[in-house]
Amino acid sequence: MSHVLDDLVELLSLEPIEENLFRGRSQDLGFRQLFGGQVLGQSLSAASQTVEPDRHVHSLHGYFLRPGDAQLPVVYMVDRVRDGGSFSTRRVTAVQKGQPIFTGTTSFQYDEEGFAHQRVMPEVVGPENLPTELELMQQVAHLIPAHMRDKLLCGKPIEMRPVAERDPYNPTPTDPIKYIWFRADGALAQTPALHKYVMAYASDFNLLTTSLLPHGKSVWHRDMQIASLDHSLWFHGNLVADDWLLYALDSPWAGNARGFARGSVYNRAGQLVASSAQEGLIRHRQDWS
Repeated sequence: MSHVLDDLVELLSLEPIEENLFRGRSQDLGFRQLFGGQVLGQSLSAASQTVEPDRHVHSLHGYFLRPGDAQLPVVYMVDRVRDGGSFSTRRVTAVQKGQPIFTGTTSFQYDEEGFAHQRVMPEVVGPENLPTELELMQQVAHLIPAHMRDKLLCGKPIEMRPVAERDPYNPTPTDPIKYIWFRADGALAQTPALHKYVMAYASDFNLLTTSLLPHGKSVWHRDMQIASLDHSLWFHGNLVADDWLLYALDSPWAGNARGFARGSVYNRAGQLVASSAQEGLIRHRQDWS
């Protein structure tokens, strides 16, 4: 395991400080606010630690209420809403400075036999010979503001390889469709819950920015205010986050300074292992340029 991945696993583990109460440290990725994927992964970790181990998470739905501070830890309060015959429900509130920055609901279920079908995995080139997102970023390192350069060009716990290369500082308008191969940068413990925490963390990368593709804008344009408003994630079974996964993303709509995007996650065998959806703020701010 790389040291950055080891740091991520520690980040997602959380410190129990009282029954149904957990604390997680934060990481600064160089964004304007705390990375939403951190809060998603830690919220799932907090909820999972209050559920019987034979019940597995199948869905997470959350709202980002306030920008988080990457310099401060986050406290997670878990409400054990219900433990039924088949499902368990948990409500999680993430708090900083005495105020909620995120609230979400997570549902867990026993394994059960039933009808099954899935959409076929898109046919795209494999990840083996594609450059990593970090390698692509290094090609435009001279354009990155000096105060962000070290954060963006350091090692990452999640290795991402875009199927199509795009210039983040001079993007050409394209259809709102994107394919990204990703995996943890190293071997993870064979604990199914941990792989889902990592999946939740990684699911926030690249999702909302898909809605910018038709407009020739990117998250690196200084005149764009971009922030996640809500996030939903469905797990269709166990997944292996340290092997290649394909994130197939599209954005069917944008309007009223908001973008909507959805994603399907496939393993190398073509199995649909997770789905996601997100709406977020994509506001053009001329006063920021």
